[in-house]
Amino acid sequence: MSADPEFRSGFVCFVGRPNTGKSTLTNALVGAKVAITSNRPQTTRHTIRGIVHRETFQIILVDTPGLHRPRTLLGQRLNDLVKGTYSEVDVIGLCIPADEKIGPGDRWIYEQIRTIAPKTTLVAVVTKIDKVSKDRLAAQLLAVSELVSAREERSGTSPDSEIVPVSATTGEQLDVLIDILAAQLPPGPAFYPDGELTDEPEEMLMAELIREAALEGVRDELPHSLAVVIEEVSPRDGRDDLIDVHANLFVERESQKGIVIGKGGARLREVGTAARIQIEKLLGTKVYLDLRVKIAKNWQRDPRQLRRLGF
Repeated sequence: MSADPEFRSGFVCFVGRPNTGKSTLTNALVGAKVAITSNRPQTTRHTIRGIVHRETFQIILVDTPGLHRPRTLLGQRLNDLVKGTYSEVDVIGLCIPADEKIGPGDRWIYEQIRTIAPKTTLVAVVTKIDKVSKDRLAAQLLAVSELVSAREERSGTSPDSEIVPVSATTGEQLDVLIDILAAQLPPGPAFYPDGELTDEPEEMLMAELIREAALEGVRDELPHSLAVVIEEVSPRDGRDDLIDVHANLFVERESQKGIVIGKGGARLREVGTAARIQIEKLLGTKVYLDLRVKIAKNWQRDPRQLRRLGF
């Protein structure tokens, strides 16, 4: 009788320019919401670890901010966070959407990956395949293959990186991607207990869920300027079925404060309702959510304020 397959475990980082579907893909692979999603670039600001469990392997997914050319101190710190992750993982998944042609940003990110982590296994993930025709997908797969093989042949490394087309929305090819990622991991024990989906503190997840709700449908100026800090989480006195959550939403200018609050506070109430529903799912109990909007002028460029806001 043959022995059981050797257990494998390790870390996988999805990288790519902003808004290529990295957070949506992470959530789909984990099977739960561990990273916030938005159609706004630079939604992710922390490395959120999601965990994929199977009988023969465990994949820890490190969801990072999109790598970009930074314009602020916050942007530089987010880039440093991404680059620091490259050297610590077993596999890098380069995410390129099927519905957008490969551009200078994709090429720049690919060069960054291969400069910082030339030996790390690379898997090219073509995302959002549900949005294109088969002909368009075939053309994109060919373009991705040319991008990857040209650089790797020049550098003398193996030009046979896997290329996997997937849709996080429909689930198409997700099992294939999981199997390919797992095959690249080294033998080793599980890092986390079975059933644990993320190692992020609940307070950080709550803050991210509030920020996601606040970003929904807002104008372009707000996403980079919004930060959320959980001030207090406490059980309600005399109630074992209710938790009070107090959070501050920080923006940089008075005009942005007006955007978040809305006319007569209507927008902030919508944000609170949407975020509360998600936080109740996270905590498994009823929540009273108290949101306050405050101004932290130019916090993205101020080292002291960045530290205070968790960056």
